[in-house]
Order: sequence, then C-alpha cells, then structure tokens
Amino acid sequence: MKAIRIPEAHIIEILDIPVPELEKDNEVKVKIKRVGICGSDMHIYHGTNPLATYPRIVGHEVTGEIVEVGSGVSKVSVGDHVVIEPITYCGECYACKNGRPNVCKEVSVFGVHEDGGMREFVVLEDRQVHKVDSEIDWDEAVMAEPYTIGAQATWRGNVEEGQTVFIQGAGPIGITVLKLAKLRDATVIISDFTNERLAFAKENGADYTINPSEDDVSGQINEITNGEGANVVIDAVGVPQTFELAVEVASPAGNVVTLGFNATPSSIAMMHITKKELTIAGSRLQTNQFGKVVELINSKKLTHNGLVTHRFHVDQVKEAFEFIEKNPDKVRKAVIEFE
Repeated sequence: MKAIRIPEAHIIEILDIPVPELEKDNEVKVKIKRVGICGSDMHIYHGTNPLATYPRIVGHEVTGEIVEVGSGVSKVSVGDHVVIEPITYCGECYACKNGRPNVCKEVSVFGVHEDGGMREFVVLEDRQVHKVDSEIDWDEAVMAEPYTIGAQATWRGNVEEGQTVFIQGAGPIGITVLKLAKLRDATVIISDFTNERLAFAKENGADYTINPSEDDVSGQINEITNGEGANVVIDAVGVPQTFELAVEVASPAGNVVTLGFNATPSSIAMMHITKKELTIAGSRLQTNQFGKVVELINSKKLTHNGLVTHRFHVDQVKEAFEFIEKNPDKVRKAVIEFE
C-alpha cells in the first residue's frame, strides 16, 4: 500500500509498505479516504515541530471506512464511515485520572509521535474511531478533528450564550473556533492581517472583523463592547504580542485561552491579571469533544462551507505540500484523497 513519510525536514517519500493486519480483538482496520494537511504537518515538513520525531508518516486529520473488525469490537461494523481520534494515553497519570488525557504525561499523537493516517490502511483500537453518517461527504467528515480543536478552545474558555468572544487569527483553526463559538450563541469578533480571511470569517458568522494593520484592535474592541472588553479571548496565532494583547483586551472576570506552542516569553504585567481576575488557560488537542463534533456534523449544523479549498490525489502529495508552502494565503484547508 502507499504511505506518505517525511524521513527528515524538507523531504517527502511515497512508500510501498505492507498492509497492516489486526493483532488484537479490539482493533479495526480503516481504509483511508481523506487526510487533511494541518499546520503541524507543515511544521514537521519544515523541521520546526518540536514534538515530532522522524522518520514519520504524517496525518492526524483522518476519515475512512471500516473494512475489518476484531472479534471484540461492537461499536462499529464493516462498511461504517468513521473519523479517527488521534491520541493515545496511559490512563494512569494525574491528567488521565482527572479526565484530561489530552495532556497525559505519555500522550502520543497520531502522525506526530507515532505514524499517522497518510497511508491507504491503518489499524487502530476501536476507541479511536467514531462513526459518521454515511451520507456525510468525505470532505465534511475529514474536518472533524480540526473542529475538535475549536470545540476544546471554546470549552476551555467557558464560552456561553450572550458573551463577546474575540478570536485572534482567521486561519483554519481560528475559523473552527469561530464556528463553535457561534454554535454556543456568542457574539464573535475576529482579527487577521488578511482581508480575504476576514471576509471568509464574516461569511461563516463573525459579527465583527478587525485588521490590525488598518485599525487599533484595542480601541475597536472597546467600542464594540462599550468599554467592557471581550469576555473570552482565544489566541489562535500564538505569538508573544497576541498573548499580551489578549490579556489587555479581556474584560474583568474574563477568560483568555491560548493555543500556541511558541517558546518565546511574553511580557505581561501581573496587575492586568490580578486586577481583572482573569482566568488564563491553555488548550491542547481535545478532551471528549469528538462525540459532540460528530453529532454536529451528522446533523449538518457544522459544515466546512468553503473551508476545504484544495484537493490533491495521494500521488500529488509533494505538489500539495509545495503549493501550501508557496501559497499560504490561497489555501484554507487542503486534503489528500486516497481514492
């Protein structure tokens, strides 16, 4: 079978490897249909993902069809369409015992720490697959994992109906956060330096958009919120300046959520945090969000609505990575087709 592997930075291989076989009663075999190319995949390709190990078959945004099940599997059957939950964990550490396996001390992410889904078949434990209605298009189903990132961020920020949410960054992850915040009936402000991205955000429910190169972000948020500030600020950019701004524009008793892995320290005065009694939270991967997201996809309350912009056959994977690298402003989400 074909598999896409990055043996080291800036190199992509199309390999012919054996088809995996079931080894345990609780395993399933999935024929892959679509794999999304994520920013973290691009970072692995560039050699800038600090968590990845090489060589690596990438891909953690994955959907496919069950073609074989172990004798102990009852939650899915042959022929079912599924999305893949891309994390495994120990189940014994403090984080796992407190319902936060996404930050398990031994967490392993499909396509980052272990070989992922950019291959024709994968074998996984049945707990890692979630059934999607067969009428749902593969391009819709493949977005499930990115949506769980947005769902996690809104959960970590305690987004509620009637709140004002400010999202920094209108890239793919910022848009997933936007979609999930709107499903929670929040008023959403979103910022980005690209007006085309802001226009797309507006099409997908953003109430207000701000281009920091054209407007004063803090002033605009004060005007929109009558001087109160944003009740929840979600930083989907993840650089020191955006984190600092998040603390500045958050309302008293507000929540600040960061999704970034930037190792550069930010300069934030404690007074902002203490005076406003802010809650600052990180958001990594997801915790029990797949079931909720799949329900929203199945009910068609959550659709990509133009978020998937480019499709490449598996044989064109090198061209796909090169195109994304050279045209970041043209690509919202690119997917690899295995059909």
